[in-house]
Amino acid sequence: WEEEGGIPRELHAKAAKAGLYFDIPAEYGGAALPGGGKPTFRHRMIRNEELQRCGSLGLSPGLMTYEIGLPPILKHGADWMKREVATSVANGSKIICLCITEPSGGSDVAGVQTTAVDKGDHFLVNGNKTFITSGCKADYFTVAVRTGGKGLTGISLLLMTRDMPGLKTTPMKKMGWLCSDTAMIAFDNVKVPKKNLIGQLNRGFYYIMSNFNYERLMVASSCVGSARVCMEEAIVYARQRKTFGKPLIANQGIRWKIIEVVKDIEACQAFLDQCTYQLEHAADHQDPLFIAKLSMLKLFATRTCEKAAREACQVLGGKSFIRGGRAAKVERIYRDLRAMAIGGGSEEIMLDLASRQAKL
Repeated sequence: WEEEGGIPRELHAKAAKAGLYFDIPAEYGGAALPGGGKPTFRHRMIRNEELQRCGSLGLSPGLMTYEIGLPPILKHGADWMKREVATSVANGSKIICLCITEPSGGSDVAGVQTTAVDKGDHFLVNGNKTFITSGCKADYFTVAVRTGGKGLTGISLLLMTRDMPGLKTTPMKKMGWLCSDTAMIAFDNVKVPKKNLIGQLNRGFYYIMSNFNYERLMVASSCVGSARVCMEEAIVYARQRKTFGKPLIANQGIRWKIIEVVKDIEACQAFLDQCTYQLEHAADHQDPLFIAKLSMLKLFATRTCEKAAREACQVLGGKSFIRGGRAAKVERIYRDLRAMAIGGGSEEIMLDLASRQAKL
């Protein structure tokens, strides 16, 4: 899959059949939980952590892109959108992506420059997006555009489709996430029907912000799951590997190295579980202190994963420098995790956001 630059398209249908898309409402074809009941954020976190067992931080973003592309439609879209888009995504026959980041900036959502000019019965869209996960394979695009004046009050969301003339996607070559396609997207006088407006005009910024909390939680859970994989691989290898006549793990320095990472993983897991519970039960998901906690969680999780991958590489030695083979999972995670520390808000953005939301 990494050599091919993406996961097979049919994997989405297999995932749907296996019941992984349980957080799409049942009325649109979403799978039921094995034990029944309503899906919770905790169910989603467990699913995401378990998907990391394969040792690829790029798999879940490519396979589960609907988790960021579909919510604006489910929450704010017209009934026809939900029926058409959600149903086809739920059965794995169609793929949807979210298009926000532009060459001019990513975290500065209020600075979106792609324009959608009102032409009566349609919007005329021009501009560019970049670093779009699943952009090359997507059938549907949830696109942030500027329909009003400068700033956050002039942004809207439009539903666009692959067959719209003037929409062009170009694959990007990356350091990691090689099994998840990432695209640059160009909009050249793309005509988008007025009915494809998602929610209200010029309310797009608020729709995007409401989705960031969950996205950052997902990044954190991916990193916690991947950090565990790194340590599991390191421990198994250290018990098997013989150096100077004894198992590698018999060396105090190796045991201490592992424990130093595991304590951070356990602390990060507890923080993740706390934030997941709060997201599930809190009345106000935009509470400043909660946003500060999620920002700190993402920062802590990505740094913990980075530490776990680094130390696992030290334990596995030269094998961790080679693609494939004994240390394939750790080597892949080490390449992939850089995207986690940048996407969804860089470390620097998370630090600043947390300090401002906490009113320091």
